[in-house]
This record gives sequence, structure tokens and C-alpha cells, in this order.
Amino acid sequence: MTIVQAIRYAQSLGLERLDAQLLVLHALGRSQSERAWLLAHGDDAMPDAAQTQLLAFARRRADAEPLAYITGCKEFYGLTLQVDARVLDPRADTETLVDWALEAMDAWISAATTPPALIDLGTGSGAIALALKHSRAQWQVHALDFSSDALAVARANAARLNLDVQFHQGNWLQGVEQRFSIIVSNPPYIAARDEHLAALRHEPLPALTSGPEGLDALRCIIGAARAQLKPGGWLLLEHGYDQAQAVRQLLTDAGLKQVQSRRDLAGIERCSGAQNPLD
Repeated sequence: MTIVQAIRYAQSLGLERLDAQLLVLHALGRSQSERAWLLAHGDDAMPDAAQTQLLAFARRRADAEPLAYITGCKEFYGLTLQVDARVLDPRADTETLVDWALEAMDAWISAATTPPALIDLGTGSGAIALALKHSRAQWQVHALDFSSDALAVARANAARLNLDVQFHQGNWLQGVEQRFSIIVSNPPYIAARDEHLAALRHEPLPALTSGPEGLDALRCIIGAARAQLKPGGWLLLEHGYDQAQAVRQLLTDAGLKQVQSRRDLAGIERCSGAQNPLD
């Protein structure tokens, strides 16, 4: 079997061409950035051991297992993160939240004399916190998760990337004493009986679902945020594709100001946030 034939075989199992190419590279022990190498070596023979690996990888991907779990890595905001089934597969949509946090924190710096402090709630792989620390090294960045398994993944990513993020274990803001300039979170927000969960069966369920409407974690965070935000600080949240209006109402009811939403690359209201009053 040549490399071209191997790619076609993976596609015959229902994989998209890009996934097939990346799995062939992974089976060959090559970097995911070497797709051009595949074109130049398409007629090369695929070693027997690599064929066996590819078959196993392709079957896993055909069963809807995230590509990141198979390859063990995922690109997020310019960083290569190590991920596995202990954490969610980071999505590109979440980069909308990172962009907004960077904007809010830069505004804070221009108006304040002390470095901003930020906390990422439900950090998972550490994607958001690490992206923010990598982008603005002078910030004080904290990250919290209830899962010790998730924190192990996040800490390993921080160590490998040499990024100084302070990690904590806890349930949202319970027990958190410090006040922050920015609180960000991509919490679980899928309804417990949502039909889309079947396609996400390989990812950790507690990181996906949050009550019958998918709003339990968001309510908890919003309800506690004002006490943990500095005056003028921002709470920024990712949520489901149809939850923006409900989240904006929760933010308003909590007494936060400047309530607004941001759209992702697909034009969906993906994040909502608000500012703690100055007085």
C-alpha cells in the first residue's frame, strides 16, 4: 500500500481527506505540519507497522473520537497543546473568548496602575489560560478546575510551554478569595438530554452537560462573580449557540453592566459578558 492508497483507504471509512492525511502522518511518526511531504511522497510504500497503526487510528476516528485524542495534540491560539480523554477537545470557537479577554485586559492596563489578574474557570487542558499568558506574559493568570485529571493535563501543558500559570482545584468560585480584573470561563453548557451528546460520547460528560437547560454552571458562575470581580472588572463566558439571550438576562439580573455578546467565525453569538459596576 502506498501513502496515497493509505489516505484513500482512510477516506473509504468515512473520514474527511484532511483527517485521513493527518492520521497517515501520525501513523508514520511525522509532524501534522508535513502535509506537503505527503504530496511529494505519495507513491512511497507505507510500512506494514504504519498500516496497522493507521487502521486502528482510522477506526477510532470513524467512531467519532476526536482527532486530538488520537494524535495527542491540538493547535489552539498558536499553541500546541497535549490533550487526551481527560479533557475536552479545544475548539476554534473558543478563540473568540480569548480575543475578547485580551481586548478587555488591554483596556484594563491602560486605565490601571497595577498588573491585571485573571482567572479561567473550568480550565480543562488549560487552553484559555495558557493562550492568555502566552499573549500577555506580564499578566497574573490563574486557572481552576474541579477535576484533578484535567489539572494534571493543564499543568503538564504549562510546564512544557514554560508558561507561569497558577493552578487551583475547586468548584467554580467557591472558596476563591482573591478578586480579579477578569473572570473567563468556557463551562459545561449542553442540556443533559441534548441530542448532540451522542456525537460527543468520547469526551468527559461532566465537562459538557450542566442541568436540564445547560445553564446550571453559567448561573452559578454569574451569581458569584460580582463578589470576586474588582470594580470595573469583566466576566466573559462562552455558551451554547442558542443561549446568548438567556445568559445576557442572567448577567443583567446579577447587577452587571455593559451586557453584550460576541459572535464566532460562523456568525453565532458564542460568548456573552458584562462589567462589574465601578461603585
